[in-house]
Amino acid sequence: MQYVPVLSADGKPLMPCHPARARELVRKGRAVRRFRKGFFYIRLLNRTDGEVQPVACGIDPGSKWEAFSIVGPKRTYLNLHIDAVTHVKENVEKRRMLRRNRRYRKTPNRKPRFNRARGGIPPSTRARWGWKLRIAGFLKGLYPISVFVVEDVKAHTKQGKKSWNVSFSPLQIGKQWFYEELRKLSPVVTRSGWETKQFRETFGLHKTSRKSAETFFAHAVDAWVLAASEVGATQPNYTGLIRMVPLQFRRRSLHLENPQKGGKRRRHGGGTSFGLRRGAQVLHPKFGFCYVGGTMQDRLSLHDARTGKRLTQRAKIDDLVFLCNASWRIWKI
Repeated sequence: MQYVPVLSADGKPLMPCHPARARELVRKGRAVRRFRKGFFYIRLLNRTDGEVQPVACGIDPGSKWEAFSIVGPKRTYLNLHIDAVTHVKENVEKRRMLRRNRRYRKTPNRKPRFNRARGGIPPSTRARWGWKLRIAGFLKGLYPISVFVVEDVKAHTKQGKKSWNVSFSPLQIGKQWFYEELRKLSPVVTRSGWETKQFRETFGLHKTSRKSAETFFAHAVDAWVLAASEVGATQPNYTGLIRMVPLQFRRRSLHLENPQKGGKRRRHGGGTSFGLRRGAQVLHPKFGFCYVGGTMQDRLSLHDARTGKRLTQRAKIDDLVFLCNASWRIWKI
């Protein structure tokens, strides 16, 4: 049973409660239902504090899939199976190509900047680790997380191995930046991969070899054992999953790549659609729960929250019930 997050009257996370208990509190007028980026929770009306037990959030980073697990001493509150952000590198290369081409056309463009030291974190690395940080901050606002436990990804440089070092140095830079920012939310404990394996064996849990499997024993099991090792949990009493996939926005894509008839390029991209942020979660009388896409003339595109498939291009904004802004798709397995 997935427990319901609880916030106090002043917005402070308290211990999650059983769904039946949440319904009782709402029925008696002591709490109200709330909805935040696909997650349901309740907010108390007459309490500003409460007893909080140690709660750990285990994080299992990955190249394609990642996992978060929130665990208390006696209960497992949440398991997330998440797609990693892998599209930024290709988008940056495509943006560079389009920007160069625009300099030879009669269209607004900025002048090229030469001899500029890039410095900092590469865009793809920053996006990959920033995605983890946003999720951690979001969960910290719903659950009373006292510590984050992260599986430390090791990357050692090798003398004379230029291609190896170039590939792995961004990983080290992004990882250290992530740890520094995550410590601003709660204390951080790092574990090596061999320690995670030992924890699995101690708890008697196995891990499937199918990395793409949407099951608790693909990635969430590692996140769970990391969190359980800090709070003293014994066994996962909840192995359900919530799938989360980041949305891709074309905020800075000015025009379509290929011109239309007459040599004109139609406008393309942007972050809003008729005043709604793209990705906003809404309710439609016909399609139900979905999210906002692009526009065409005076109509909106709506997309399925689970598959991302476009449901319609002819939705009217007056028919929508706005729920919240979001940058991900989410569904329960």
